[in-house]
Amino acid sequence: MDWLEPVAVATGIIAVYLQVRQNVWNWPVALINVALYFVVFRDSKLYADMGLQAIYFLLSLYGWYEWLYGGEKKTELKVSRGTPRMAVTLIAIGIAGVAVLGTIFARYTDAALPYLDSATATTSLIAQWMITRKILENWLVWIAVDVVYVGMFIFKHLRLTAGLYAVFLVLATMGYLQWRRSYREEQAAAPELAAA
Repeated sequence: MDWLEPVAVATGIIAVYLQVRQNVWNWPVALINVALYFVVFRDSKLYADMGLQAIYFLLSLYGWYEWLYGGEKKTELKVSRGTPRMAVTLIAIGIAGVAVLGTIFARYTDAALPYLDSATATTSLIAQWMITRKILENWLVWIAVDVVYVGMFIFKHLRLTAGLYAVFLVLATMGYLQWRRSYREEQAAAPELAAA
């Protein structure tokens, strides 16, 4: 299935570009992307990332709904900022996830990079949940994890996927800048709306 990775790469770029633009159509494209990458990662013995695709599928359905109806009074969700409490909670979940998954994959599978694969998968899951809630800092988490993914995929000879994550790195930077601008515009408009 030589076509699988290139098609997965293309749908991944389209989905993230649409997320950067806050376009709700990113979610159906993401559903196709994660289904394709489930197979790619299975074949590469990157089991944490393979399992992550199943969770991404569910999060994409959730994100689709939230972006349409998760805002105030079931309106479109707006960009928000994370809180210190949320950050501490997500870091704790991440550490626990890496410890548990890494140990399971190291002991019971032939996983290629059990702890690194688990760290990138767990961190990606956290970032993906943050994006479903339109939390601005999701892009900073993606930037960090994309750097690691590029190296890991080069090591695993998944060059197209490494290239994809290099593109994701650029898109995540663009996403952070665009979402930050959107957040600031919404905050500036909020006092005007309250006064009206």
